[in-house]
Amino acid sequence: MYVIEQTQPDPAFIPGLAHATWAGQDDGLQQLSIWRQSLAPGAATPPHRHDCDEVVLCRSGSGELHVDGQAHRFGADTTLVLPRGCTHQIFSLGPMPLEIIGVFGATPVGTFLPDGQALALPWRS
Repeated sequence: MYVIEQTQPDPAFIPGLAHATWAGQDDGLQQLSIWRQSLAPGAATPPHRHDCDEVVLCRSGSGELHVDGQAHRFGADTTLVLPRGCTHQIFSLGPMPLEIIGVFGATPVGTFLPDGQALALPWRS
């Protein structure tokens, strides 16, 4: 599959978060996944880590990245770099939804809580 019409994110089980997988294992990839997510104002991901590198591109809105007990504010046109195993949490700040694209160096993407328990996500890749 070489050309994919992208879908808008659908609500996920995490309150205030909507998700769409734009490319991954289901599309024939073996080493890469791309996700688009929208976080409503005040929403947040759970603290988690991945078994691969992650790059998050902020398209619009504003947010705060929590890593190693520190908070890092960011906005549109910024990039978050999260090495493999880096426990992090992303918060949506401000009056608009936080629109992000996640690029992962694996497919499917292993996602884990800080205690190492797998976070079962309802989407694939």
